[in-house]
Amino acid sequence: MLPATSLPSRFRLNLFGVVGRDAFASQLKRLLAAQKIGCTGLQAHTGRLTTIKTRIVAHQQQMVRLDRESRHGLDKPATEKLLAALKSNIRSTAAVIVGDYGKGVVSQLLLDEIRQLCREHGVWLSLDPKPVHHLNLKGLSLITPNRKETFELARLPDDTRNANPLRDPSLMRAVDRLLSELRPVLLLITLGELGMLLCGSGQKPFHIPTQAKEVFDVSGAGDTVIASFTLAIAAGASPREAAILSNHAAGIVVGKVGTAVATPEELLESFRNS
Repeated sequence: MLPATSLPSRFRLNLFGVVGRDAFASQLKRLLAAQKIGCTGLQAHTGRLTTIKTRIVAHQQQMVRLDRESRHGLDKPATEKLLAALKSNIRSTAAVIVGDYGKGVVSQLLLDEIRQLCREHGVWLSLDPKPVHHLNLKGLSLITPNRKETFELARLPDDTRNANPLRDPSLMRAVDRLLSELRPVLLLITLGELGMLLCGSGQKPFHIPTQAKEVFDVSGAGDTVIASFTLAIAAGASPREAAILSNHAAGIVVGKVGTAVATPEELLESFRNS
C-alpha cells in the first residue's frame, strides 16, 4: 500500500506492508531510503519472510522466476498494527494504492478498514486486484485489472476478440457487469498490445492505444499503470489525462529489461515523440 501525501506540493511516498525480521528487510529499507520513499509503514513480522523474487533472464527475456515468500494469512494483531500505521498518516494522504498479490497480507478485514478510512477522509483509493483471492471490491475509486482478470472478476467467458476493444462484445459485457456490480468510480483495463480502456458508469469507454515501441519485459507494467495513474489523479489530472500518462509510462517500462521505472525525462520524451 502506497499513500502519496502532501499534494499538490512536493510529493512524499510511504510504503506500507509486512516484511520479515531478516537481512532482506534491512536491504529493502536502505533501497527505499535511497529513493526517498518512506518505510515507517513496513511492519516486521517474526513469522514471515521478506519476499525475494529471483528472475532468470536469457537474451533479454525472462525465462523463469523463483519466489521465496510467505503466503499464509496475516494474523489479526499484525493486521491491526498495519492499520494503525496507516491511520496515523491518513490526514496528510491524498491517495492510497492497494496491491493485492495474493500473499496473505491483503484480507477482507484490511480492505474494509482501508475503504472506510479513505471514505471518511476523502482519500482516493486504487486497487490492483487478484481475482483468485475473492474479496468484496465494491465502492473503490479505481480498479486496474488486465483483460484476463476482468473476465475472472466478471465471471464471464472471454470468447470474442477485436483489434478495437470498443467493438469487442465480450469485453463490453464484462465492463458493464463490473461497473454495475462493483460500482468503482473508474475501471482501467490494461490490454497489452491493444493499450488500455478507461471506463466509468454512464460514460462511453475511452480507448488509449499502446505507446510501447518494443516489449522486452512486462514485469511491473501493471504496477507502473496504477502508480502513475493514481499519482496523476492526486496531482489534479482528469481521468483521461491520467490514463494517457500511465499509458506512456507503461510503454517506457516494458521497453526495458527487468523491473524498471519511467523517469520524468523519459515521459516528456515519450510525449514529444508520440
